[in-house]
Amino acid sequence: MNLSGLDVLIFLGFIGFVVTFSMWKSRKEKNSEDYFLAGRGLKWWLIGFSIVAANISTEQFVGMAGQGAGNVGLAVSGYQLLGAVTIVFVAVLFLPRFLRAGIFTMPEYLEYRYNNKARAIMVLYTMVIYVGVTIAAVLYSGGLTLQTIFGDSSNHSHLVMSILIIGAVAAVYTTFGGLKAVVWADLFQGSGLILGGLVTMVLGFIAIGGVAPFFKENASRLHMVLPSHHPEMPWTVLLIGLWIPNLYYCGFNQFIVQRSLGAKSLRHGQLGIIFAAALWLLIPFVIVFPGIMAYQLYGGSLTNADQAYPMLIKNLIPAGIRGFIFAALCGAVISSLASVLNSASTIFTMDLYKKYLRPKASEKNLVNIGRTMTLIFVAGGCLIAFNLGSFSGIFSYIQEFNGFISPGIVAAFLFGFIFRKAPPSAGVLALGLTVPVYGLLYVFCSGVFETITVIKIAFLNRMALTFIFILLAMGIVTVLKPMKQRKTMPVKSNFDMRPSPSVLWLGGAVISAVIAFFIIFW
Repeated sequence: MNLSGLDVLIFLGFIGFVVTFSMWKSRKEKNSEDYFLAGRGLKWWLIGFSIVAANISTEQFVGMAGQGAGNVGLAVSGYQLLGAVTIVFVAVLFLPRFLRAGIFTMPEYLEYRYNNKARAIMVLYTMVIYVGVTIAAVLYSGGLTLQTIFGDSSNHSHLVMSILIIGAVAAVYTTFGGLKAVVWADLFQGSGLILGGLVTMVLGFIAIGGVAPFFKENASRLHMVLPSHHPEMPWTVLLIGLWIPNLYYCGFNQFIVQRSLGAKSLRHGQLGIIFAAALWLLIPFVIVFPGIMAYQLYGGSLTNADQAYPMLIKNLIPAGIRGFIFAALCGAVISSLASVLNSASTIFTMDLYKKYLRPKASEKNLVNIGRTMTLIFVAGGCLIAFNLGSFSGIFSYIQEFNGFISPGIVAAFLFGFIFRKAPPSAGVLALGLTVPVYGLLYVFCSGVFETITVIKIAFLNRMALTFIFILLAMGIVTVLKPMKQRKTMPVKSNFDMRPSPSVLWLGGAVISAVIAFFIIFW
């Protein structure tokens, strides 16, 4: 793609402004609470845009659009739409618990509810997944986008260079300013990616000939409920399977929850989450519809479904606004990468370094360790990202590997919330079982190993089976050896825990919109 001088100016100006402004806003961060939780002073609109920007990256623009162009179609929107429903429940039921306890990280909460072993196991899982899966996948998918638009898709060195550029830009302001730098950058990058997605959708409709021809030509792909024999998203996953990654991702994942932990008050935290849920309702239109459009327009020339959205940009966006669309996509990658880097460094610093290595570390030392680990994590993620091209789809790669840990983490939190006398051993058991149980199902039921596959089960249903098994195991342990006294959770002093009276009806409006979408595109 050839960029005009105006395109280049808009692109460089947008990225330069975002990085400079975010670093300026975070220039006074001094202690660990400032650096990792933005001084617990975030307002609802910043939280909302930051959650959206952290969530919507090329994992969606490349991976989700790719599945829309592939054999899943519009049904892949279920991740985000049910995620919008899930995050409403997070705002109402979970966030008050976390803010009242004054935690820095999600593993920290597990120590208060169970014991330090549960915390340590979740830390281990989280670090492996963040560096080996999330960071690497964001870098790879972003690099693939740059390579598809500007480089030679068969030249691996172009992919390597693209990955390094993305990693370097995100590392600069994340290392400098921590969470506050991340959320201020997200404000602009989140707005840009939504606007850019809407522009791409409109241009796609124009290229196809209008809305009616699009719906007529793609009628078979515009269904939210797929047959029970579908290999990736049968309708059965809507019962249990799809809720597990959504509960993990929206409610117990440091990557998303951290900006809510930095809220100025419970009211701001709740309203920020509901605002993000409302913005998530746009995902089918700004990401999945364009992916389906790309298949209709260029299906024969797509060598990889993950190339669908970049191909649309390369062929449809006219000179003059390419720079903005490109900046929006780069901003999406950088926002998500910066968010997960900040979360990974927070968990390492607070859950490993301060907890086990140096309990009496000074505030300055904690901030310096957080900055150092940010650089180490981005370097490690780059090394892994260079070799992700062997996977069939980046979205599937992310979801499959998260399946090893999310059933156990969700079970540990939910069971601990509901059954107050669940002993520490129940939480440790949940986290200890999740990898081997899901691993066995992966070996015998995924179809990856054809010679030993017993029955092929969609990975979301494998997650559901793992979750149910773990719940049963936790129930047995609790019945046999319940705690005599309930755990006493810490209470953060001088924090405004008054809820927002509008959360329930605003959340109800989001849920109603999701139900309406499923009915229309059944």
